[in-house]
Amino acid sequence: MVSPSSKEVFIQGITHDGKTFRPSDWAERLAGVMSSFRPGGARPGSHLSYSPWCIPTTLNGIKCVVVHRDLQGHEPMAWDFVINFARDNNLQVAEACLLPDPPPAKG
Repeated sequence: MVSPSSKEVFIQGITHDGKTFRPSDWAERLAGVMSSFRPGGARPGSHLSYSPWCIPTTLNGIKCVVVHRDLQGHEPMAWDFVINFARDNNLQVAEACLLPDPPPAKG
């Protein structure tokens, strides 16, 4: 399902048969569950922000969760959880690299 060379996988909120996954806040919920899995481990208050390894976003109008491969090296069971979540819910998964936003234009 996911090649070992990809740095990031995008779990998309659309099923393999083209239906929008519900509930509408699924990406935020999944990323919230994964918030304690982060570089350096969980710290007080870390549940108040998303892990840099599991970030909800919207791409082309589709809710997604970007999962970084570093999660697998840090906590294999957490990685398996998110990948199995996608598989169990028949969600589309794409391998890609999320590029940072360009710096604001000066002027």
